[in-house]
Amino acid sequence: MQRYLQYDTLRRNNMTHFDCWASTFGETVTAIELAPEGTGYRARTRFAKFFNLPELMTMFKEIADIKTADQLNLPTPEVQFETVVAQPTEHQKAMIQELSRRASAIHAGIDPRKDNMLKVTSDGRKLGLDQRMINPLLPDDPGSKVNQCVNNVFRIWQEGSADRLTQLIFCDISTPKGAAGKTAEQTAKEGTAEAEKAPVPDLDDEFGDFPLEEDEQEGSLFSAAKNNDFSVYEDIRDKLIARGVPREEIAFIHDADTEVKKKELFAKVRSGQVRVLLGSTAKMGAGTNVQDRLIASHDLDCPWRPGDLEQRAGRIVRQGNMNPKVHIYRYVTEGSFDSYLWQTVENKQRFISQIMTSKSPVRSCEDVDETALSYAEIKALCAGDDRIKEKMALDVDVARLRLMKADHQSNQYRLEDKLLKQFPREIEQNRGFLIGLQKDQDTVAAHPLPEKDFVGITILGKDYTDKEKAGEAILEACKSAKMDKEFGIGEYRGLLMYLMYNPIGNQYILTLKGEMSHPVELGPNAVGNMTRIENTLSNIPKRMETIEAKLENLNQQMAIARSELGKPFPQEAELKQKSARLAELDASLNMDNARHELEKEQMKPAQKRILEEAR
Repeated sequence: MQRYLQYDTLRRNNMTHFDCWASTFGETVTAIELAPEGTGYRARTRFAKFFNLPELMTMFKEIADIKTADQLNLPTPEVQFETVVAQPTEHQKAMIQELSRRASAIHAGIDPRKDNMLKVTSDGRKLGLDQRMINPLLPDDPGSKVNQCVNNVFRIWQEGSADRLTQLIFCDISTPKGAAGKTAEQTAKEGTAEAEKAPVPDLDDEFGDFPLEEDEQEGSLFSAAKNNDFSVYEDIRDKLIARGVPREEIAFIHDADTEVKKKELFAKVRSGQVRVLLGSTAKMGAGTNVQDRLIASHDLDCPWRPGDLEQRAGRIVRQGNMNPKVHIYRYVTEGSFDSYLWQTVENKQRFISQIMTSKSPVRSCEDVDETALSYAEIKALCAGDDRIKEKMALDVDVARLRLMKADHQSNQYRLEDKLLKQFPREIEQNRGFLIGLQKDQDTVAAHPLPEKDFVGITILGKDYTDKEKAGEAILEACKSAKMDKEFGIGEYRGLLMYLMYNPIGNQYILTLKGEMSHPVELGPNAVGNMTRIENTLSNIPKRMETIEAKLENLNQQMAIARSELGKPFPQEAELKQKSARLAELDASLNMDNARHELEKEQMKPAQKRILEEAR
């Protein structure tokens, strides 16, 4: 973007080459990673940190006017966010412990083709959505977030029947795989031939299934997930139909595989023919204009990027929605990867928003485009460690306090600069203006106007004693005026007169000059122009009063700046305390590996029994 719109700026700062830009504003790290197909390795260089953010944002704001929704004040509906918390089943709790075991093995050293953190994270996300995503033979928990979503959707469907209000359900995992239009009964009749085929990772799932070697899958608690054809989409649809929702009022965005079909589907949602639309962020995000009757949006899972969350909310919190108040439901399985991922994404968005709107951004920030949880995060999450929640709260607080401190320091630098340069320069400049205006006032007073007759004026070497003729001579002189270039035309009351044509405003400007300049905008009336000249000269005392008031104001600002300069950051003690606690938590979370063997020995017999049953 900067190369396209700010090429001259980049060239002036020697940043036309990307390497130069990257060395100024970013830090890169090269690491060996497993290739997506899982059959080899590749070196990948990515940004790890961004530096010099105040300078980067100052440069960027030369071409970008950053406006947020609250600044624009658009006529959008009021939104009420509701978090629906589902309690994990005993099977889910046991599976989370299995994820902890896998994370420990990966951290200890294992072939990434057998297992890796990306796969653990992916399985954790599926487990948080529904335990049947891991093993379709596991029971359908009535209190799961999928069933709670079905309850809410059906209730709202009933309440909004009169106005045919509509709803969206977002889910990036378990998207339909070629059977979007089929019911559960139709799918069951297809026999076992399709069930024997290996599933193809859906492009809507942000990562799909990371391929693992056969020996790793065998005997694993998550081995059943490999050939799992269970679909949350179809499960929700079938349950709604069973409760009485007409089949034609439920649709998958995946049904519309062409632009024409998408337009037809969107029109049906806007008219209320389709009242429940399910889809992923990729297919139902930007460009989905179905807001007319939307009353509720349901986020079944958490996307990786904050921008995806904004796109989801932007489908319903939008101009053109007939409802004054709408609802956004976010579903979380407590104690699973769900809660952590939601907090992480929301914290990322808060941090991004601070950078994009603050006058003084933080000096540096970590890259937020990570797609897998770290070993320490998974271990603490699986153990139900309250330190994770404390750490995330501290992350936000410390980021906010650092931002406030950066703004405080910037303000101190500005005050210092004003005291050393700006205030003295402006005071000296205005004192000079005052002296110049006083001299011009004395010159004009030395050439007073008579009570009746015109004082006289010299125009292009000729003296005029008649006001009307003098005005006509000025209008005649305008014909010789050059664009944006002054030329002298005479003298009036001891001041020299210069004339110029301003093409931008299509104006003729006559300027009387002594120690200072006194511009007069000329009009078509000869006598009126002479009156304008007199009014400008009689306004000199008022200009002097204005400058005197400005000098007094500058002196007051200078005194206030002196009193504020050198004051410490008010929340310095709080920042130090929270930073120290955050560092302590980071260190303690990374020490959990030493306790893994002890945890393994102390695993409850009940958990072992559940693991065997799940297998």
